[in-house]
This record gives sequence, C-alpha cells and structure tokens, in this order.
Amino acid sequence: MKIPYSQKFFGLFASVLTFSLLFCSWTYAQKIDIQRVEPLHWWVGMKNPDLQILVYGKDISQARVSLAYPNVELREVITVENPNYLFLYVHIKPNAQAGMLPIKFKVGKIETTRNFELKQRVKAGEEYKSFTQADVMYLLMPDRFANGDKTNDQIAGMNQGYDRKDNYGRHGGDIKGIMNNLDYIKDMGFTSVWINPLLENDEPKESYHGYAITDFYRIDRRFGTNEDYKKLVEMCHQKGLKVIKDVVLNHCGDKHWFILDLPMKNWIHQFAEYTRSNFRLATLVDPNASQADRDLMVRGWFDKHMPDLDGRNQYLGDYLIQNNIWWIEYAQLDGLRLDTQPYPHKDYVAKWAKAILAEYPNFNIVGEVWEDKPSVVSYFQKGKKNHDGYDSQMPSVTDFPLAFAISGAINDNDGWDSGSSKLYYTLAQDAQYPNPSNNVIFADNHDISRIATNFNKDVKKSKMATALLFTLRGIPQYFYGAEINMEGPGNDHGKLRSDMPGGWEGDEINAFTQKGLTAEQTDLQNYTKRVLNWRKNSNPIHNGAFAQFLPNDNLYVYFRYTDRESVMVIMNNNPSEEKKLDANRYAERLAGFKSAVSVTTDETFADLKNIKVPAKTVLILDLKR
Repeated sequence: MKIPYSQKFFGLFASVLTFSLLFCSWTYAQKIDIQRVEPLHWWVGMKNPDLQILVYGKDISQARVSLAYPNVELREVITVENPNYLFLYVHIKPNAQAGMLPIKFKVGKIETTRNFELKQRVKAGEEYKSFTQADVMYLLMPDRFANGDKTNDQIAGMNQGYDRKDNYGRHGGDIKGIMNNLDYIKDMGFTSVWINPLLENDEPKESYHGYAITDFYRIDRRFGTNEDYKKLVEMCHQKGLKVIKDVVLNHCGDKHWFILDLPMKNWIHQFAEYTRSNFRLATLVDPNASQADRDLMVRGWFDKHMPDLDGRNQYLGDYLIQNNIWWIEYAQLDGLRLDTQPYPHKDYVAKWAKAILAEYPNFNIVGEVWEDKPSVVSYFQKGKKNHDGYDSQMPSVTDFPLAFAISGAINDNDGWDSGSSKLYYTLAQDAQYPNPSNNVIFADNHDISRIATNFNKDVKKSKMATALLFTLRGIPQYFYGAEINMEGPGNDHGKLRSDMPGGWEGDEINAFTQKGLTAEQTDLQNYTKRVLNWRKNSNPIHNGAFAQFLPNDNLYVYFRYTDRESVMVIMNNNPSEEKKLDANRYAERLAGFKSAVSVTTDETFADLKNIKVPAKTVLILDLKR
C-alpha cells in the first residue's frame, strides 16, 4: 500500500523527535545537575534517627538513588508534582559513625555521587541550657545596631543595596558590628541576646528586618556568613551571654528559591487573588468562631511579598523542623523565638515544638502572641487546659498584655481600673497561664512604640518602666536603645528601628561610650546598668514567688520572695506628691525583716515604717533581717 506523503513526513518528524528526546535525556544524564542538598549536613547520635534530605535540580526525579554506608538506610525516595525535587528519607542507626555518606544518583548509565557529611555531636541534647527567669534578653535588629564590616554593605547580585538615608533601606549593620559591642551588652548587665532574623532576605525592598527569608540555610551575606554567626555565638558564650535565634514558620519571602519553583501546589496557601490574613488571633480561641474566620486567620498571607507556608504539607513540615534543629546544633544556640506563633496551623506548631523539645529537653522557646488579653495569650502556652484540648507545646509566650499595662500604668492617673490598677488587674489574671514566670515580658520591642515615645521622652517614666520590667515575674526583654531613651513610633517601623548611635563610623553620638549623650540619657543608661547588674545576683528575682497588693493612694507594692530573702518594690504613681509607706498594710510580707537598702541609691532604711517614695518613682528595696 502506498503511504501518503503527509504520513511519511509525520513518521520522519516523529523519528527525529524521538531521537532528539533521547539525545536530550542522554545529554541531561551527562551532567546530572544537583543544585541544592538540604540540610547541608547532619549529625550521628540524634534522638530522632530519621532524616529528610531535600535534593533539588533540573528533572532530578528521573534519577535512581542509592547509598551504602554502615548503619544508615535509605528508606524512601519521594517524588512530587515538580520533577525538580526529590525527598530522601534516611534512617541513621544509633551505632552509625561520623563520616561522608555517599549518595549516588543514576540516570541511564550515567552516575554522580554527592557526599553528605554526618558529623559527631558536640554535646548531648540534655546538655543544652536555655533562657530562664534569671536572664534578661537584649533585643537588637542587626541591620540597625552596628556596622562592623563595610565591605559587605553592598553585595553584587543581591536585590537591595545600601542606603542609610532610607528608613526602610539597608543600613549596613552586621554580625561583626554585634561582635564589636558584646562587651557593652555584657557590662550593661544583660545575660542574653535575641537577634532579629539573620537569614538571607534577598527581596527588592524592605528586606532589612529579616522576616522575608529567601534561604533557610544561609546567613544573609550583608550580615556575614554561617561561620561568622557560629563565631558570634561562641564569643557570646565566652562572655556569659546566651543567644536566642528568631524563627519564622508562617511565611517566607516571595524570592525564596523554592517559592520560585514550588515543589507542590499545597506548599503554600493559594487563592485566586491576593488574600491577606484577618490577623484576629481570638478566632482560634473562640469556641463560637466561624470556620471561615479561622481559616482566613491562618491561611491568609501576612503581606504581598510573604507567601504563607502550609506546615501541614508533610515534606515542608519535616523540612522546617529539621532546619531549626540544624541551626541549634550547628551554632550551639540557647533558645528560639517563634515569630507570629498563632498564624501557622496550630497543630503544626505543636508538632514542631514537640520535635525540638524531644531533641533538647531543657530548651526554651518563646512564641510571639500579639494580643492584649491574657485569656487569648495563655491559650498558646504549653500546659494550658484549653476547652478544645489543644496544647501548643510552646513553653513560653510573649506577654503583650503586661507590656500594654506597664505603659498604661505609668501614663495614666490612678483610678478604679486605670493607672497602677491596670497593672494590678493584668497580673491578677496570672492563673490563666500555666507558667506565668516563663512569660517573656517587655515594655517595648521592634513592633510597638518605644517607651520614650509613649512617655514623651520623660526619663522619670522610662526609669519606672525599667524598674518594673526588671523586677516583675517573667523573663525580661529589653529593646536596644531604650537605655538611652531612643524614640520611635509603632506606626512607622523605619523610625522605630532607628540606628543605634555609635554603631557607624563618624556618628557624633555614641551610646556605647556615652559620647554626646545628654545628661538625662547618661543618667538613664547608668540607672539601667545598675539595676541589671544587681538583678544578675538576686535570688528572689530569679527564683522567688510574686505577691502584689491592691494599689492604694497612688502606691502599688509587690514582693519577690523566697523563704529567707525578699525584694520589695514600691511604685508611687502620683505625678507630683511624695508618698509615705504605711508599713502595717504590708505586714504579712515584711514580717521578720527589719531594714532595707535601695538597689539604685544604696540608701539604707533602718526603719521600715519611715519609707518615703518621691513622685513618679519606683523604689526597689532589698529587705534585710
């Protein structure tokens, strides 16, 4: 039978196409292109013997994978929607030894090997100690704290360059700048540093803050390198400082490499058009909330350039858990702070926290829960007996209700529920928390107005907030620059996160040396330093119980005490009038004590019935038997 010309042409075309595809496949196999393997390495002797290894490269799913290493098994090779990904699940037996694990990839007759290092652990998970009520965190934003290495201000190929004149631009602060000022932090009396995220944020704009991560395994090159970060932690430890890493699970930057080439559709929450979260945390606690409101809270995006990650995806969930364990182990960290704790799916957060605490039983993790009601905030702390049975597994939460109460108490006149009464009633709800002493407490931070702004730069009020913060129950966090009354409104983050004076060459004012500070700024800095260094050695503050008395006649009094020791704190909230203490009212907590010494002035009060407190002052007294 005669074959029509058109069919002959089609057959020839098909043959050429088949040959081309085979040739392309052969060409691909000649150069199996593995672009990423994460984590970067792992350790033998971990409590969880199972490890996910993410492999990324063009059409890597075509490869057959094998490994041969004593006491290590390749249990699963997972392909997903995107052919550029493989997820390898490896089982590392307890008797496996450190060394190079060869992972072989084969396409057709062509093979390539990627060596994956298994390291020996420096110490067991139980040996990791974390932050406690004995600590005070110094919160700093690396881009705005100090520029120690000007050579990394501008990195070729990165999306946002250096522009110190732009409040929302990159200002050049870096890891070397933090290193250069560790002695200042230590000498001030702080015992730990919480650093806003240092991971790569290669976004076109507003990437200075660190919360739009584009690589979970790489320190941003404008801050330094992974090794620089590791060295920073080592230096902190040498100086007796702990390091808390800022972690983001809810979202990442839209320029993240796995967002630009999604492994699966459900790696992130997707909508027909951009949909923002409603930011209503209470919907997760409210037994009567609509499912639509709850879904929008956790599935909506935080911002247009921050895709919302879905931790319910098994492979992403495992990836993020391992990433945080990797950083703890690699850098020998002392704690984690979880950004926007309620925004990821809450069951995933519990799974994440449980996995980390299983590996590091003595670790502490604080979750950011930005709400002004203790009933809502406490829902997210480990051990809370919630109506729906939920347990977050998160040991600590941020005490926003107390932060707002501190500012309100100092700014407002005393009334039935205002002024110092607001502080009293907030603390009166401590039964809501499973462990209020593990709450991270603060007066301001990188998201809300600085206390100097709240108090219209009134240093007396700033001193009051400092005294309260360092003596109330909980773990204090102090925002960089508060010690010199730096200003910054919460509705303008660029100004809120201003540069620390003295962190840049040529600064006329230097907070680190007190050069150029006003008398009031120097006074507040010295006051803060004195209280902090006293707090370092105060057993009642570290380990004591908390007892408060109802405010009376503008006096609010509370005690931190153990069986033998006691600290008495007296707040005179009257704007102009000195107040005399009625010792009889506090007899139940003063029993057995005969005198007192002021922490800030060394003044001795030989008679506890003759204590006078100046207007707008918080007096801290070490009681003596």
